[in-house]
Amino acid sequence: MPVDGFNGTKVLVTGGAGFVGSNLVRALSEHGAARIRVVDNLLSAERTDVLELPAVEFTEASIADDGVLDALEDTHDYVFHLATYHGNQSSMHDPLADHENNTLTSLKLFHHLAGFKNLRRVVYSSAGCTVAEKVYGDARPTTEQDPVSLHLDSPYQISKIVGEMYANYFHSHDGLPTVIARFQNVYGPGEILGAGQWRGTPATVWRNVTPTFIYRALKGWPLTLENEGRSSRDFIYVDDIVRGLMLCATRGAVGEVYNLASGVETTILQLADAINSNVESPAPIELAGRRSWDHSGNRLGSTAKAAANLGFSAEIGLEQGIRETVAWTRANLAVIDAAVERHRVHMAELG
Repeated sequence: MPVDGFNGTKVLVTGGAGFVGSNLVRALSEHGAARIRVVDNLLSAERTDVLELPAVEFTEASIADDGVLDALEDTHDYVFHLATYHGNQSSMHDPLADHENNTLTSLKLFHHLAGFKNLRRVVYSSAGCTVAEKVYGDARPTTEQDPVSLHLDSPYQISKIVGEMYANYFHSHDGLPTVIARFQNVYGPGEILGAGQWRGTPATVWRNVTPTFIYRALKGWPLTLENEGRSSRDFIYVDDIVRGLMLCATRGAVGEVYNLASGVETTILQLADAINSNVESPAPIELAGRRSWDHSGNRLGSTAKAAANLGFSAEIGLEQGIRETVAWTRANLAVIDAAVERHRVHMAELG
């Protein structure tokens, strides 16, 4: 379903070189955005051809950089704040880096934008894992109104929910037109394993389960299923997330939060089976125990509010999404191999 409202607009995308960001930037260009300012420090992203699009102006820096903020003028129609310190495990390894690249970026950006008069919407990307009930077993769909625990599993989750708090504060205090989009587990073409800089742990490379399993399956390497594959997630294809973000900007009510979810619970074993059905030789399965830090073993997001208020629902099912992602990964193995190889020595040193 096409999204109207971007023709001739000026848009800022922080984290616009990353996986979701680059897909969003490409979609904005296709929908006629006149100028797309991308700010990304390439901490967890690579330079790709999306940065060469005619409408794109790219700045390689953190959005928390005072010089970058000072150069931002009140000429943007929309801001999509996607910059983040990617992932739970990286944040646990270095909570200070997570604070610098998650919490501080949101606070400084919102503070700078608070005096702008021309903004239609500021869309902040949050994470469904911050609100999901910490359960192993039967999961119920997490709604936007569910309470947030004071006992979260990682600094990443903490910083994401603090970002929501700052979005709400600057909306109520300064009238900043914020809309919060809570992501579920995004997958799809364009995610490069090992993108960006080494961040201290193998999670720099094996950062998300879907691209990790696809890459390893194509290589014929074993797929390790933690919690014996019984854990579950709500997987949503990147094109659906991009469409949801654009609908948050054009239809989302200021001050509101929306789940961008498929509403379908898929176990990690089911994910592995779906991937193996799309490769020539199924990868062997290795069962492992629970991750000690992960207490939200089973979760999915409620789709009711986004459907009613944005007209948003996921259109790409897991079977089609996996098929297209496997095809993209196979066609881009050389690029992914190069990114993985860049970190090989570090991973070897860690065993």
